[in-house]
Amino acid sequence: MTRSVFRFFSRNNSPVELAGDGVFLRMPQTGDYRDWQRLRDESRAFLQPWEPKWRPDELSGTAYRARLNRYEQEYEAGQSIALFIFNRENDALLGGITIGLIRRGVAQSCMIGYWMGERHAGQGHMARALDTVIPYIFGPLELHRIEAACIAENSRSIRLLEKAGFRQEGCLRGYLKINGEWRDHLMFALLESDGNRNRKTT
Repeated sequence: MTRSVFRFFSRNNSPVELAGDGVFLRMPQTGDYRDWQRLRDESRAFLQPWEPKWRPDELSGTAYRARLNRYEQEYEAGQSIALFIFNRENDALLGGITIGLIRRGVAQSCMIGYWMGERHAGQGHMARALDTVIPYIFGPLELHRIEAACIAENSRSIRLLEKAGFRQEGCLRGYLKINGEWRDHLMFALLESDGNRNRKTT
């Protein structure tokens, strides 16, 4: 794998940009709206079973601007970092990943969530995005633990996390309201001390 290159910024309105093997990640911008709207719209049936229920105005320009404002506020507060994933060959928007629920103090942990456009799924893009963001979390962000939760039926996401070295730690009952229903989630975690010991190579 190509060694990832990082540009880390403190909370001073400067963007976070991460470059990895075949993908690059950066914070969303106003100019990304049309590509984001198109990709999300065409992937609606693919994404909806695994996400909170979409509002009627989910893909509107107004809702997108509100989303960007929330991303900026949470970034400035040190609570989360939202990133879009792009193909390094053609700059196509592929999906997104969020480093959220950042907890400092005795926890030093975060929760990641991610989505991939349907036409880009199954091509290894999200695995490469995780390969890029995990060293950033354990390196510049200086966190100790990464958590991820997914619905038990989401076998694709489970395989992704296991390949990245995450361990399943238990089940969270009624954890998140997904597509209008409170759903149980499996909890996975990766520790900085795990290194590559748990990573699957096949």
